[in-house]
Amino acid sequence: MTDDSLAIHRLLDEAFAGIEMTPEARDLKEEMRANLVARMAELEQSGVSSAVSAQRAMAELGDIRSIVADAAAAPSTAAWLDQRVRPRPGYVVRTLLLSLLAAAALGVLVWSVFDTAALDWQPVAIAVLAVAGGVIVTDALRQETTSSYPLPTGRAIGYGVATTVGLAGAGCVAAASPEWPVGLLVAAGVLLIASAVAFTYLGVTQTNRHKPWMVRLQREHQEMGDVFAGDPAAAARFGIYTVVVWTVSSAAFLLLSFTIGWTWSWLTFLVGFAVWMVLLARMQFLPPKGSDPHKS
Repeated sequence: MTDDSLAIHRLLDEAFAGIEMTPEARDLKEEMRANLVARMAELEQSGVSSAVSAQRAMAELGDIRSIVADAAAAPSTAAWLDQRVRPRPGYVVRTLLLSLLAAAALGVLVWSVFDTAALDWQPVAIAVLAVAGGVIVTDALRQETTSSYPLPTGRAIGYGVATTVGLAGAGCVAAASPEWPVGLLVAAGVLLIASAVAFTYLGVTQTNRHKPWMVRLQREHQEMGDVFAGDPAAAARFGIYTVVVWTVSSAAFLLLSFTIGWTWSWLTFLVGFAVWMVLLARMQFLPPKGSDPHKS
């Protein structure tokens, strides 16, 4: 690691010099560190040198001591109002226009299912719907909200691509009706499975992007028993189980569609959803360690 790459860590340590390192202050420092590193990487990608990007990222953060003091003093119940972030007008306009475009594409896709005159527009409608949905997700994750910092550009694009692939797969399923050609169904299955795998990977590798006041609020309610928040291994196992459940459901759907037809094959997704919900309930609401689950 070069001196330039260490600059952001040195500047943060200097900013926290003399501040009492309570558990809350330590969590806040690590949260700042993660966001400063991400911001520094974005600036470097735009051509700014490491030293200058470190200084600029720290300057954008503001007065560290004031942030620490505000985080320690502000009650959780008032944090939402005190730190509210309003959506940017440009983002609102973009989302509205893309939503209207996606709604129009969805309308054309539904129309093509019931009217053969619109079949020629199916590929265009699927492409527009998928791309618009992916752009909306990417743009939303790049926005700062009241409770969360914006995601790094690369990870936000990853979520957007996963959304685009999933919507394209769903569009292929709709376009396959009512003849259900094998090629189109296989393409739909591959796209849907790829989307599920991508979302699972992004989910289990996602680091905390919540702001300090939200982290503190989560800590206050930790006794509610969120297994995934306190056990990354359980979250990873659940992600693997999710991929298995939906992969098997998709394979069963394709198999039954070719053998007994659409009339009953869709039930595989209903069964898959039920299994997934039971699995979620069992993993999320485990009995306390050391307790006997058989005792009433």
